[in-house]
Amino acid sequence: MPDRLSALDASFLFAEHRTAAMHVGAVMTFAPPADGPFDPDAFTALIGERLPLVPGYRRKLREVPGGLGLPVWVDDPCFDLAYHVRRSALPAPGTPAQLRELVGRLLARRLDRSRPLWEVYLVEGLADGGFAVVTKTHHAMVDGLASMDIGTALLDPTPQPRPTEPDDWRPAPEPSGLELAASAAGEALLRPRMVLDRAGRAAVDVRETVDRVSRAMQGVVSAGRTAVTTRPVPSLTATTGEQRRYGMERTSLPEHRAVRRRHGGTVNDVVLAVVAGGLRTWLTGRSEPPAPGTVVRALVPVSVRARTRGGNPTGNSISACLIDLPVGEPDPVARLAAVRARMQEQKRGGHAVGASALVGLVGFAPPLVHSLGARLASQFSSRFYNVLVTNVPGPPRPLYALGARMRDLYPVVPLAGGQAVAIGVTTYDGAVHYGLTADRDAAPDVDDLATALGDALRELVAAE
Repeated sequence: MPDRLSALDASFLFAEHRTAAMHVGAVMTFAPPADGPFDPDAFTALIGERLPLVPGYRRKLREVPGGLGLPVWVDDPCFDLAYHVRRSALPAPGTPAQLRELVGRLLARRLDRSRPLWEVYLVEGLADGGFAVVTKTHHAMVDGLASMDIGTALLDPTPQPRPTEPDDWRPAPEPSGLELAASAAGEALLRPRMVLDRAGRAAVDVRETVDRVSRAMQGVVSAGRTAVTTRPVPSLTATTGEQRRYGMERTSLPEHRAVRRRHGGTVNDVVLAVVAGGLRTWLTGRSEPPAPGTVVRALVPVSVRARTRGGNPTGNSISACLIDLPVGEPDPVARLAAVRARMQEQKRGGHAVGASALVGLVGFAPPLVHSLGARLASQFSSRFYNVLVTNVPGPPRPLYALGARMRDLYPVVPLAGGQAVAIGVTTYDGAVHYGLTADRDAAPDVDDLATALGDALRELVAAE
């Protein structure tokens, strides 16, 4: 049987369109190597040596003829490492602003679906002699936690690169369209409910199917009620274009932990409170000061990988919840208390049922309907939430690339249709890195929002 995409993984593939590139990744900055200049050719060769650790990086997608099944992963018989690992350089003086501008341009480009869905850019010319690595991997391949695992597989815990085993990879023969169609048909015969779903006919186990639809529709109704109560926030709502900007803010993990110890909750609660405070400052600076009681609804994906058995370790194992961020609250401690209370509600069940049921409903639709549903979910996402906020733990200790120490690890998250900004958060080596993907026209001041996040943390640290 071919390695077929799960319904969730395929939803990220189908949700992609001209103005919504669905890739995740990272922006990593490195200090100059201690023993001489950075050698990009040697690093490219190292990536090739480490590919056996991430075998999915040499596979590409194939569609099933006639839409008989979801797409499958197959070995790329023409895999070309030089295509996927690219070199770039900043003009002098190589400032952080120039790096952010380059990253925004790189994020705007969709990945080529005729090839394995990833790219790595080696960026030279940083002001202090350092360099950066920008990674892009399609969300159909990985979720945030898995993408961090893949990124660290290419790096080392010490300045001395660890040895790698010789690679004797040979691509498996690529299946023909007839073989893919026959395989999908065979899977359908083995799963009568798939035939029922795809054909839309009441045939096998009708009662069970009706029950499943009923449960899913209850979740849809719940999500619908949520959509009705989601207030639009003009600065966070946009007719999303093709071009992007990228913002970065480096903060202290010990400061997040100090706030948690003083006021309770979790580090994630503190992160969400920082986002709430940053948004409040940013909105005020845009002549959109939040009135008392105003909230911004955030979609917060949560990894459930640790609770998943037998799943694909590099696929998507995520759930999601909707959290109202109290941007109308002027007191930073009160904002944190409100976030903490709402997260505790989510842990007790809360409103996450609606989002889970929506995924379930899309999951047993035929591929063509699944594609349409995912596209609609992306296009109308602003009706359900105002901003995406992801928080993924990264490596706790320093990592190296051919002896060069990695200084920063900023996450890259996709921007859904109708959204102006998406916020990714990653911890690494005692720091908390906020990476902001923004529509180029809707959020030209995304750097102001990044700065406001740092200010919000300092406000919490200073609060009694």
